[in-house]
Amino acid sequence: MQNPRDRNIRDWMTPNPVAITSEATLPDAYWLMTSHDIRRLLVIDNGQLVGIVTMDDIQAAVPRNTVPVVVSEMLSQMPVARLMSRNPITIDITASVAESAQKMLEHKISTLPVLQAGEVVGIVTESDLFKVLVDICVD
Repeated sequence: MQNPRDRNIRDWMTPNPVAITSEATLPDAYWLMTSHDIRRLLVIDNGQLVGIVTMDDIQAAVPRNTVPVVVSEMLSQMPVARLMSRNPITIDITASVAESAQKMLEHKISTLPVLQAGEVVGIVTESDLFKVLVDICVD
């Protein structure tokens, strides 16, 4: 069996990640994340990766001590583009697990969209890298 450290990120990523457009609303993003039990969405417009929006981004958009009706009205039409992190750091599908982890540490991020020939083919998160660690430690 191949050592987990020697495998490409392709072996650990989640293929075909859930995505949304930048014009979708925050409630759309929230329900999409909730229904797929995920905390991040890639934002893709016209086949191009333009950002990432997280559950934390959405929750941070809700002002403290605001009447729920006001929050609902305020956020119901807000597009994902207003909150997303633009121009996300990415990694190529041929990158190693170590390269991916190093990039995440260096940029202090928890998610890397995985690209192949410029197209999004997957996503790798800190949880995926924890799986690598468990696999190494169990062997």
